[in-house]
Amino acid sequence: MSGTKDKVKGKANEAMGSVKEGAGKLVGSDKLRAEGAADKAKGKVQQTVGEAKDKLSKH
Repeated sequence: MSGTKDKVKGKANEAMGSVKEGAGKLVGSDKLRAEGAADKAKGKVQQTVGEAKDKLSKH
């Protein structure tokens, strides 16, 4: 269950990134859109790390 924390944080970062990206599009801010995209990518990586930890702990 060690990867659960990473997966939860990853989901949160991905959600926050989507919000930032949407807000950036809404107000026309390239910087905010880029930050959102970066947060989404970070979230996906965190989720992958969490999944890998879970797989390793099962072996």
